Amino acid sequence: MDPLYPLYSIFSFICFVLVLSPLPWHLQSWNTGTCMYMIWTGTVCLIWFINSMVWRNNAIDWAPVYCDIAGRIVLGAGIAIPTCSLCIQRRLYFITTMRVMSSSAKGKFKMVVTDICICVVFPMIIMAISYIPQGNRYDIYEDVGCIVGVQDIWPAYPTLLAWPLTIALISSVYGFFTLRSFLARRTQVNEFINTGKNSIGSQRYSRLMILSCVDIVLTIPFSAWLLHDAIVDIQPYVSWTYTHSYFSVIGTYPSIIWRNNKKLHEVVEWSRWNIILCAITFIAFFTFAEESRRNYGEVLYAVSKRFGCHISKPSRTTKSKSRRGTLPPMFPSRKSCEATFSVDADCERNELSRTTGSFGSGSTMVADSQENLDALPSNTTNYTSTSEQQPPIRSSQQGCSETAEMV
Repeated sequence: MDPLYPLYSIFSFICFVLVLSPLPWHLQSWNTGTCMYMIWTGTVCLIWFINSMVWRNNAIDWAPVYCDIAGRIVLGAGIAIPTCSLCIQRRLYFITTMRVMSSSAKGKFKMVVTDICICVVFPMIIMAISYIPQGNRYDIYEDVGCIVGVQDIWPAYPTLLAWPLTIALISSVYGFFTLRSFLARRTQVNEFINTGKNSIGSQRYSRLMILSCVDIVLTIPFSAWLLHDAIVDIQPYVSWTYTHSYFSVIGTYPSIIWRNNKKLHEVVEWSRWNIILCAITFIAFFTFAEESRRNYGEVLYAVSKRFGCHISKPSRTTKSKSRRGTLPPMFPSRKSCEATFSVDADCERNELSRTTGSFGSGSTMVADSQENLDALPSNTTNYTSTSEQQPPIRSSQQGCSETAEMV
């Protein structure tokens, strides 16, 4: 019996709803990295919610096709969520360092394609090649559901296990240089974000920089710990035939077995609770942001009006700071206007972005019985925490500057 039932089911379903609720207006802003983060996180929350309901107090193979698909998605999310974080950090770096970004249709398309390759295509490639160290289709854990795992052999590291830490390191490097650039331009940036019609306030901008620090502090330690935990029990690789000799076997494990193994218990529980932590972090920064609250109010107003109820309509007379600060566009357009501050390079195009923190997580592959539980391979998957978007920055030289507009 799951001691956390129905707490986990409630948490996972609420997180599924709240994480995806801001998706419509993020899509309007071309926020590819954040949108993909929401989709991956929301999908995994839904999968774990279904699993917690279907496999409560049982480990029966009710839905083989569902387990093949859902297990593979959860495995891929361990790579996809860190790559979404990397995509967001990359955008934030381009903004803070005043990198030239094209606002033409071709430039927008190229940037979106790049983001999709990072957030979707690459994780799908990892999902495919993770078949190499995969010992069987999936395992079913009572109270948890079906999990696709890989054997703890050396091919598992270049194909799956090493990628979360690698991505976290790259993301952290972006975060470090973003923070350094921000500190070097603090006066100029503060002057811009606190003045003019596009002002968003220094408090929100500082919060984005703090998230970059959180990314550096949390991502690497968690990912490194999980990788070290797997390396300790690494098994020798024999052959392709040996690895896949029992691929069609579906392991079913009562909770009394996997919960009595301390290490396995920690990994299995972390594999499903880390996505809840990711979702809660995202919700804290996005779902209840000022722009989101205003959009919720508009939806509630429209629904109540249709049913004959009367509530006050959300005001749009406040500063445009809500729209531009919380959900800025990804692609600014160039306007001829008065210079805000000068840079040494030519007039550059600035791209709007977001920052994020990240951290690791794990999932597992278990043994046939209590006796050989410690000997069998396990795998880890890493998720990352969420982010908030980067406010617009204008750069100029000799009268040229950038003004952010919604696409």
